[in-house]
Amino acid sequence: MSDVTVVLFGEYGMDRAAQGVVGAGQRLQREGGGALHAVVVGPPAPGMIDALAALVDRIVVAGAGELAQYQPEGTLAVLAELLEPLSPGVVLLGNDTYSQEVTPRLAHRLGGSSLADAVAVGLEGGAVRATRSAYGGKALAVYELKRSPAVVWVRARALAPGEPTGRQAAVEEQTIAMPAASLRIVERKREAQAGVRLEEARVIVSGGRGLGGPEPFEALKTLASTIGAQTGASRAACDAGWVPPSWQVGQTGKKVAPELYLAIAISGASQHLLGMGDSKVIAAVNTDPDAPIFKHCSFGIVEDYRKVVPLLTEKLTELRK
Repeated sequence: MSDVTVVLFGEYGMDRAAQGVVGAGQRLQREGGGALHAVVVGPPAPGMIDALAALVDRIVVAGAGELAQYQPEGTLAVLAELLEPLSPGVVLLGNDTYSQEVTPRLAHRLGGSSLADAVAVGLEGGAVRATRSAYGGKALAVYELKRSPAVVWVRARALAPGEPTGRQAAVEEQTIAMPAASLRIVERKREAQAGVRLEEARVIVSGGRGLGGPEPFEALKTLASTIGAQTGASRAACDAGWVPPSWQVGQTGKKVAPELYLAIAISGASQHLLGMGDSKVIAAVNTDPDAPIFKHCSFGIVEDYRKVVPLLTEKLTELRK
């Protein structure tokens, strides 16, 4: 197999997604040989290049000019121009918004094949095969990507990070003129956020439709602050306007993989499980003993959350004293 290239966006730095993408690239490289390249789009976050140089064989940075802020058309054109001379057999991206948008169009530009939301990528008989969820998470499907390069965005935060190679990669700065684009982002709005991003949280306390309204989320926020966690929600709670859309975890929301995911009054529909099923430990509180979430959790309490959450907050507060 030819080389593997991972594509990272500088503004995210070496977050868990970037570490997972590099780890997937390393494992694929070990299976098929070749070199592992990293292409960084946009100005790298502080410390990113130094951390990345210990994990890959070569780094190409394209961060000047208009690339300082992501633009879909320009980014796509630059990536196609950078990747063509590298001739990678596989191109891996993470599960951030930019990567999901770029992946299928990049595969078309390079004449390859694409796949979304892979949980594993490997080689079998010289062919690239990627695994992803099917039937709402009830099964796994394995796809063979026949056209090269295989351009895949992976569920990176759930993958093991890369390991230092003992070498320092060469770093190259590339300046590529961006073509005039007919489609551009003309305005960006960022929601103020306290603490780490939900995708980076080690512990998440998440609430669902069973809470009955926005007020109970205040109790969940208190519990979350007690243990240094972030607060999330199901789509039903977000659609009802109880919490901001940025809290949504699930198939159409954010994909998270914390060390602990505490699901409060969440039934556990397959769409929600697709967003948090890779959590290391799942705990749930629900009044319905037959709720699907209990089939996927390590610890479960069949009880009204109004009895459990205050008591849990009190006990955890005492333990932290």
